[in-house]
Amino acid sequence: MEKKPLHITNGSVLTNVLTDLKVEGDMLTWQEMLCEGPTIEHINSEEFLEIRKSFLNEFYEIELNIDEIKEELDKLNHVENYSEIVLWFEYDLFCHINMVAVISLLHQKKINLPLYLVSSGRGEGSKGLKGLSELSTQQLIKHYKKKVRLTDEDIEIATTVWGIYCGVDHNLLKPFIVKASSFDYLSNCLKAHLERFPNSIDGLNVMERNILEIINNYGITSKNHLLGYALNYQGYYGYGDLQLSRIIDYLEVFYTVEEDGLKLNRKGHEALLRSHNFSRDIDSNMVFGGVKKSDFFFSVEKNKLIKSVINAD
Repeated sequence: MEKKPLHITNGSVLTNVLTDLKVEGDMLTWQEMLCEGPTIEHINSEEFLEIRKSFLNEFYEIELNIDEIKEELDKLNHVENYSEIVLWFEYDLFCHINMVAVISLLHQKKINLPLYLVSSGRGEGSKGLKGLSELSTQQLIKHYKKKVRLTDEDIEIATTVWGIYCGVDHNLLKPFIVKASSFDYLSNCLKAHLERFPNSIDGLNVMERNILEIINNYGITSKNHLLGYALNYQGYYGYGDLQLSRIIDYLEVFYTVEEDGLKLNRKGHEALLRSHNFSRDIDSNMVFGGVKKSDFFFSVEKNKLIKSVINAD
């Protein structure tokens, strides 16, 4: 039997696009959001699946179908059918955490096929950042033809980043912000990740402050209107509707919903003025890999995470 490529995509939308384009090879759809919630380094385990199932159910009321996931991942148990593996992941943090996890899974399963990456971001003649599914057919095929073969060093970087993310010291990610690799947007994503922790002065992270500034500056008429702005102006995070809606909901302590729209309340204005640390007001109980969001502050002055005293037990 002639061998063919195995494509690992960042979601069903792209899988459907590639299928419609009749791109040669089999498709494995990676349906996860590992940028949020607890993770452990060993992905190919029952413990990993149970941890993710519990998190997604508790925070998003998503029922993870473990049997369906196992059936999809079973394609990795038949690598003799494939000539190469092509990863399709985008420029944002959402995709990058999934990507390093997938690369680590391949490494853990000792799969040594040629590994390629098709990514997206700032394209020729484009001012903004674009996801793969936003590209035209011609642009997508062009990206595929220019796919980048990952080196052993690239794979080592990805597996190391995944291990650190699952661990307790995310400051260890800092050297990889300046390390050269085939991952053009890894630096941006790692910086964005560290800034997901509360700012040491006001207790808001970058995304939370951005949402309050949108309310303050853009005449927002409803939560849905705010969600649209937040989706379009989130930089390198790549969060989806569910994730941003959850943030908007727990930030309600800073604004009121009135007949003519959303308005910052006194606490919201004080937060933007950085009058004091508001982290206790917005503890979202979120975990990033191996650490709780509330256990650390991001210090702009020191450019690193520092242990939180305010939220310590």
